[in-house]
Amino acid sequence: MNYTDERGYIIPAFNTPDVDYVECARTLAKSLRQFHPDVKICLLTSDPVDDSLFNYIKVVEDLGGYLNDWQVYANSPFHETVKLEADMLITSPFDHWWDYFRHNDVWISTGCRDYKNYGGSARDRTYRKVFDANQLPDVYNAITYWRVSPLAKNFFTTVRNLMNNWSSVQNSLLYAKDQPVNTDLAYAVAVEYMGRESFIDPYGPTIVHMKPRINGLAAQDWTKQLVWEILNGQVRLNGWTQTGILHYNIKTLAKDFGECYD
Repeated sequence: MNYTDERGYIIPAFNTPDVDYVECARTLAKSLRQFHPDVKICLLTSDPVDDSLFNYIKVVEDLGGYLNDWQVYANSPFHETVKLEADMLITSPFDHWWDYFRHNDVWISTGCRDYKNYGGSARDRTYRKVFDANQLPDVYNAITYWRVSPLAKNFFTTVRNLMNNWSSVQNSLLYAKDQPVNTDLAYAVAVEYMGRESFIDPYGPTIVHMKPRINGLAAQDWTKQLVWEILNGQVRLNGWTQTGILHYNIKTLAKDFGECYD
């Protein structure tokens, strides 16, 4: 595999009729550059984009939704890559994690936090029933590191095969009969098949996940219950200062968030 830069971040962003994921990626890039102005960022998308926020823009075929994820490996311009999901914000310095990531050829975040920084596996497991029933690792692909290596190539090949043959995979999983493929679930099955010890450990960075049940909220849109503010890159939710990566989940917030960094 050829690469043109030593390390950087890749953000997959494939627009749908309902969501402007490229706008989400722009906001994420702004938040990352708030703390690391010289960082290298690659946008992976399906239509040409002209934006100096990104050092690289890779245009590939849109395979549809989650099926696009496995394309990140072959299209990263970096020897070492961190993939970030588009609908997130960097809320504090992050580049120090590179030294930690290098302990593995591939590293995937596990567990998540609520906005009050309660960590570990989410207390409410509503969104993870298939994971728990099948004793799969609690992975969140939102933060994924790899370096060019046989293990990374094999991992993303396995993810591609799982996604492309999901109907047969479903038959081997409990409570997955009506479960469409998603990236976290495909990653979890791949990690379990290839060996957890090669991909995960409990000490790396985790996302703050803003799905309502994780945060004990009644409203599906968390902004109906919580007040947010962003000042000089500092993100606060109901007065709680956020650290690390915030997965805000409500994609329509990307434009408002982005304006806070302009």
